[in-house]
Amino acid sequence: MTTPLLEVSDLRVAYPGRGFRARPVEILHGVSLTAHRGETLGLVGESGSGKTTIGRAVLGLVKASGGRILFGGVDITHATARTRRVLARDIQVVFQDPYTSLNPSLTIGDILSEPLVVQGATAQEARRRVRDLLDQVGLPKDASERLPREFSGGQRQRVAIARALAPEPKLIVCDEPVSALDLSTQARVLDLFIDIQRRTGVAYVFVSHDLAVVRHVSHRVSVVYKGDIVETGSAELVTAAPEHTYTRRLLLAAPVADPVEQGRRRAERHRLAEAEREREVATGAT
Repeated sequence: MTTPLLEVSDLRVAYPGRGFRARPVEILHGVSLTAHRGETLGLVGESGSGKTTIGRAVLGLVKASGGRILFGGVDITHATARTRRVLARDIQVVFQDPYTSLNPSLTIGDILSEPLVVQGATAQEARRRVRDLLDQVGLPKDASERLPREFSGGQRQRVAIARALAPEPKLIVCDEPVSALDLSTQARVLDLFIDIQRRTGVAYVFVSHDLAVVRHVSHRVSVVYKGDIVETGSAELVTAAPEHTYTRRLLLAAPVADPVEQGRRRAERHRLAEAEREREVATGAT
């Protein structure tokens, strides 16, 4: 059996508590997952569930208080800043907001060529690579001479994707990459992610609160609830016939055009939430 590209085992993350001598608050309670080469692993959950913290831990943006993170079989849990700079060739990120993730004072060409030059490419090599990147994400060649403010939200996110692709990474952590876009633009950007993966073989850890979005792009899905993974399986199975109550609630939260059906789903979601609360209270009492 091949070694997973990314393997997270019993990952724990705790943030400092508020106030003097406050105890740390554990956000992740021993999360385990794997992502293979060329695969998209979707992480789905509500705001505050801990899904983004998993991605940030993989990127080294938050420190793990327990567990291990292996990349290509190598332990990177507590990698140094120097090691992280080397890892940046293989692990990249696309952030949620295309408006704030790009430097407004740099041209698109400078934004895309900067990481290439830092990693040792000549100016000529960087220009050639920028042209290729713009073509990959469906932007015109003259985009390299323009500033981010001259582009729409969807186009800016394409630039952010191109920047992540620049060093030819093996893994890209996608942190809610389409949540700030309108629905039609979301669909085009999601299709772009899929097309890029088919052509390059890059793997994604795709973080989202939207089960429909995750279903569209993922091979497997892990559902995160209050710092734990409560369900993992194929995207088709988890999003069509979920086993965990929380996953069913997420599925029912997706809007539908029929007001009668929407009302029925809302009532069912409320019933499941009440049942979950009663179960948690009963478990805590025992």
